[in-house]
Amino acid sequence: MRRIAFVLACFVTAAPAWAAPPPLTLETIMANPDWIGPAVESPYWSADSRHIYYALKRDGSSIRDLYRVDPASGASHKLSDAELASADGPSVFDRRRQHAAFVKHGDVFVRDLASGTLRQITRTPESESGLQWSADGSALQYRVGSDWFSWSRDSGLTTPVATLKAADDPAASKPGDLERLQLDLFSTLRDIKADRDAQRARAAELAKADPGRSAEPFWLGKGTQIVTTALSPDGRWMLVATEVAGRDAGKAPPVNHYVTESGYTEAEAARTYVGRKDPVPQSLWLLNLKTHSQHALSLDALPGIHDDPLASIRKDTQAALTKAGHDDEAKALDAPKTRAVRLSDEAPQAIVFAADGGVAALELRAVDNKDRWIVTVSPTAPTLAVQEQLHDDAWINWNFNDIGFLPDSHTLWFLSERTGYSQLYTRAPGAKAKQLTHGTFEVSHPQVSADGQWFYVLANREAATDYDVYRVPTAGGTLERVTHFGGMYGAEFALSPDGRQLLAQHSSAYLPLQLAVLAADGSQLRELTDTRKPDYKAMHWIEPEIVKVPSRHGAGVIYSKLYKRADLDASVPHPAVFFVHGAGYLQDTTRSWSYYFREQMFANLLAEEGYVVLAMDYRASEGYGRDWRTAIYRQMGHPELEDLLDGKAWLVETQHVDPKRVGIYGGSYGGFMTFMALLRAPGEFAAGAALRPVADWTSYNHGYSSDILNDPQLDPSAYAKSSPIEYAKNLADPLLIAHGLIDDNVLAADSIRLYQRFIELHKKNFWLSLYPLERHGFHHADSWYDEYRRIHELFSTYVKPAKAQ
Repeated sequence: MRRIAFVLACFVTAAPAWAAPPPLTLETIMANPDWIGPAVESPYWSADSRHIYYALKRDGSSIRDLYRVDPASGASHKLSDAELASADGPSVFDRRRQHAAFVKHGDVFVRDLASGTLRQITRTPESESGLQWSADGSALQYRVGSDWFSWSRDSGLTTPVATLKAADDPAASKPGDLERLQLDLFSTLRDIKADRDAQRARAAELAKADPGRSAEPFWLGKGTQIVTTALSPDGRWMLVATEVAGRDAGKAPPVNHYVTESGYTEAEAARTYVGRKDPVPQSLWLLNLKTHSQHALSLDALPGIHDDPLASIRKDTQAALTKAGHDDEAKALDAPKTRAVRLSDEAPQAIVFAADGGVAALELRAVDNKDRWIVTVSPTAPTLAVQEQLHDDAWINWNFNDIGFLPDSHTLWFLSERTGYSQLYTRAPGAKAKQLTHGTFEVSHPQVSADGQWFYVLANREAATDYDVYRVPTAGGTLERVTHFGGMYGAEFALSPDGRQLLAQHSSAYLPLQLAVLAADGSQLRELTDTRKPDYKAMHWIEPEIVKVPSRHGAGVIYSKLYKRADLDASVPHPAVFFVHGAGYLQDTTRSWSYYFREQMFANLLAEEGYVVLAMDYRASEGYGRDWRTAIYRQMGHPELEDLLDGKAWLVETQHVDPKRVGIYGGSYGGFMTFMALLRAPGEFAAGAALRPVADWTSYNHGYSSDILNDPQLDPSAYAKSSPIEYAKNLADPLLIAHGLIDDNVLAADSIRLYQRFIELHKKNFWLSLYPLERHGFHHADSWYDEYRRIHELFSTYVKPAKAQ
């Protein structure tokens, strides 16, 4: 349920003006979305800035075809198999911008930009990645797994940069007592050992003197596991992260496949439960490739590394355990002397180097989720220097963790929520951090222009619901609006390699993500695609009205989308349905194409039948700043329910909604909130449908749950307060539960366990619908249709009035 990426958009021509729109039916809404059109996916520039590439999904297949469009004329065509061989991929450039490199079908290619010549560098069964040019542009560096290689542009020779061994250095090992006895007794053994030591020493001398030889290995210690590596562009040094190897990863509950090709039930291991096996700390190494020396980087200088931000919660839980006679469990919760720290899993790049390779920045994160540190290190000063510490009493955000260096500079840039909203900062060596953007809006996805003069960012400055590209000088100055779409939430944008143009995806409520090109200053807009198919384009849709629902609980306003018929009779009360978005931290109230495009079409169908539909960006939703996000800390389902009830009151007061005929439904986090609405506020909603819902947070994953609720052993009261299964006795309203049986995100066991509680509590009017071939996000049209047929019947029976309006 992490932040969810947009996956749909579409192609082709408009229907004739005379064509009558096809009727809106549940079968149409829940059909394979190919009827809307294939998605415009992953756009990028050609290395010479003359073309834009993008992918489209084939109808009835998961295969993607590559297209190329001329941004000047708008002419677009699908590449043939022969043309694919000469097509560019997303490129990295040498500092003089004379050569571009990219990975295609797992292999490395280099294009000479002056001649246009394309050269294949690797042809291996492995997948190369991490492409970067050396600081002087003479070599291309790339990674295979954790191993780095360097290809010389002049000689064409490829060599390993360093050999890393997760073992003890045999030369550094000291003989034990038995070995000493043997060496004392036998002169021949002493001679053999002396010769072996001399050979090893001679090999090390030759490796230092002759760069044409393979480098001596670095020994990182027995029992370690290499997590990641990063090579400096000058090729002089490397950073390595390691952790303990062979660690028990914890018990993974099985996901059972009942409908299989083999005809037998097949089990698949899912992820472990939160708190059962927390991530282990990592160690950092600086390897000097020139002197063949290695330095362990100490984390002791990190501010707060020896503190316990959970001290008060820990004390209360330990006291309760001790009182209950569980002394061993209480002792197991003692705070460590040093907090566990890892490279940030949330950063797009947790290690970045300045272009000349002289300094690197690393983003570190405490395993307890309360601190993020951005540090720098260089080979001449192999200690970590703290450039930014971000502390949050709740949890550090999953987003806004980008870091980098300005071109040809050691000036660091980064995003931070230190003001309560993600903003952009720079920090020059020896100077304080400089805030470049200011306001109560979110800044994300910073890109630096090739000349180093501008930052281009995505922001919702004009309104919380409206996203566009802006730019600000890297030296500081006015934040300028570049695009004026409003609908760029979830969209991609990229400057052309020559810095003159900007490709931008954009969308609107019923217009899936499309591709446009502009001048870098925002002028000369040209639309390049319209990917909708005729039947979809011919449909008449209800434009969602963005409304601000006032909070009665001190939260200000709750941005929401309202759907209703224009001719709705204001003299009679109407039924209503709440759609609750998933992911928790996701924004649905925007002017962009929604991830929930099916649900939006379903809202149209309900509105045609006389319902009023409201979709709210309740507290914890994305796009509204840190306080909105963390309002649910240790109390999931509580502030959000307040917002939903405020939404219901607003519907009753302003939209002529009957308070006795309000339904609610949603999937994933929306399913969880449907549970919480019915179980914590019985009687407020006439019926609810919980799809792929979390019923018990103790059985969800670590990465999501521990951020918001800490670990269940340490903070059991937060889990009890936040888990619907704890409120099962309150069920009084009709409830439909739907779950994919092979869901490996929210396991179907969540719904089945709560279902069993309802059985034991002798509850009525609850139903469970299971889908044997569906995971967390449904993929098959038959399942979509069946699920929403049941939801529609639920609302028709328990929410809609007896007489049709």
